[in-house]
Amino acid sequence: MPLKDPPDGTAPAPRPLSARSVVLSVLLGAHPPRLPVKDLLRLVEPFGVGGSTLRAALSRMVAAGDLRRTDAVYGLSDRLLARQRRQDEALHPLTRTWDGDWEMLVITATGRDPAARADLRSRLGELRLAELREGVWLRPDNLERSLPTELHRVALTYQGRPDEPASRLVARLWPLPAWARTADTLLTRAAEAGTPATRLAAYAAVVRHLLTDPVLPPALLPPDWPGERLRGGYAEYQRELAGSVGLPGAG
Repeated sequence: MPLKDPPDGTAPAPRPLSARSVVLSVLLGAHPPRLPVKDLLRLVEPFGVGGSTLRAALSRMVAAGDLRRTDAVYGLSDRLLARQRRQDEALHPLTRTWDGDWEMLVITATGRDPAARADLRSRLGELRLAELREGVWLRPDNLERSLPTELHRVALTYQGRPDEPASRLVARLWPLPAWARTADTLLTRAAEAGTPATRLAAYAAVVRHLLTDPVLPPALLPPDWPGERLRGGYAEYQRELAGSVGLPGAG
């Protein structure tokens, strides 16, 4: 997946989360992601969100299509359920032993408008493919996942072994040292966060960063790669959150 961190690997300090972001963080971490309003009131209070603020945020989120409401129960919309699935996959990626093969996808569709092209690029990035050149996306074939059927209508897929050494190709596709430095910074900030609200904001940044982890074979990663430490830190936070505020099905 293309990485979008600053070249030097720095990470901006997390901003305080809005009421909407707190609600989404709570629901994205809940399994199933549906909660009665009375439980949401209890869960968001430690993060500085009061009752009137929460109710106003819930109304806006339903209107915007972020949430669905059934009686007094709020749940994620289909769009955000897909985001939860991506988040879960980032926290627990399914991999297999890498045999040296790469998967490659070449875009063949033409005449798409800018919005369609941007959407396709986003979807390919979510599949942890990286763009070698315009219309050519690839990655080591070590993920236990299938490409969505609809992609075959706009692209051709291949499997093989590039002539270029894998380590050199990886260095061209992903700025791994910068990603690792950002991960270490986020772990430090999360450990130093002193309030429930700042810790939630710190770990929300951790999850966003994990979504950009390319999940490469160990042989192609730099020494002391922090991906598993980042996942482990977030999993521990989820367990702590579940115990302190009663988040259902966390982790």
